[in-house]
Amino acid sequence: MRKIFSGKWSVVSGKWKMFFLALFTCHLSLFMTGCSEIKEVKADVLPPPDPIEEKLNSMTLEEKIGQMIMIGVYGNELNDDIIYSLNQFHFGGVIFFDRNLESVAQAKKFANDIEAAANQKAPLFFAIDEEGGRVARGKHFLEVAPSQEEIGYSGNPELAKYWAKHNSNILRSIGVNINFAPVADVGSNDTRSFGSDAQIVAEFVNASAQGYDENNFLYTLKHFPGIGKSKIDPHKEISNIEDSRAVLDAEDLPPFKKIIREHDNSRFMVMVGHLKYDSIDPINSASLSPAVMTGLLRNELGFSGVVITDDLEMGAIKNNVDLSTLGIKMILAGGDIALVCHDYASQQTVYNSILAAVKRSEISEERINESVRRILKMKAHLQ
Repeated sequence: MRKIFSGKWSVVSGKWKMFFLALFTCHLSLFMTGCSEIKEVKADVLPPPDPIEEKLNSMTLEEKIGQMIMIGVYGNELNDDIIYSLNQFHFGGVIFFDRNLESVAQAKKFANDIEAAANQKAPLFFAIDEEGGRVARGKHFLEVAPSQEEIGYSGNPELAKYWAKHNSNILRSIGVNINFAPVADVGSNDTRSFGSDAQIVAEFVNASAQGYDENNFLYTLKHFPGIGKSKIDPHKEISNIEDSRAVLDAEDLPPFKKIIREHDNSRFMVMVGHLKYDSIDPINSASLSPAVMTGLLRNELGFSGVVITDDLEMGAIKNNVDLSTLGIKMILAGGDIALVCHDYASQQTVYNSILAAVKRSEISEERINESVRRILKMKAHLQ
């Protein structure tokens, strides 16, 4: 009986062993399948690489600082001076003047040759002042828009949109990818303003911005926080705006506020002028003022895009502040790009002074990164 029972039990236990083995295998399979599914879910929720951060991380400090300077060049074809400037200092943008322009084909080739010679990790900005009227480039071969004053007199904001589209089309044809327009100043006496009423100017500037947006073209609001009340040409000397902050809010800021509030901030720059505004910062010009660029433009108005200075070689600024400190002060105040239009030595001085300031920790590299992120985000629209 013991043997028979043992044999039976051996048979039974063998069956149970096979049963438990099958059950274990099933559970193991489910467990492994479950783990595989969990891993796949985890992989799915990982954020994709940020192309802006990847590009930023690939840049040297010298390349980053170059992105923060836009220069003017001489000649209408690629030459050794331009090649040296772009390769040695990595300047991230070029502004064209009439001295650079002969025809559509020549200008387009010039821009393409500069881009190729620069060989940078991000496309160059090619800028121009194509406001219309007396402030326009290439008049001898491009159809120039009417002045903003003339467009404003029409009473029809749709004309502002039409001419913005026109400007973007002709500028794209010559290799330019950002216009230093529209002028958002109120009440200037030089035909460059849409009018003397802040709300009307805001509507015309808004229509112009819509035209650029619809044509996928970058543009610039200028000259923050408004130079319509200036009595002195900032190309020659600085002047003070003595109006109260309440007056500025009512009579100068509405065009800037409207575009910043209603449009994609990565698609336009704000150009800051060189006047002093006593109610905001009686010591520094706007282009070097933390109260204007960070306090007002960034914090109060909420602008998250690229801030560029007016030309740092204008008399209003060059005659009053040492050139070697201009780029440093601009960055510490909250600006992103220093515009240096004419002198190669001045451009190099601005670059070298910023680089030296970072190396001695007067400016942190993270502060440089903040500006370059904004610049790269804007340049992403060019690709």
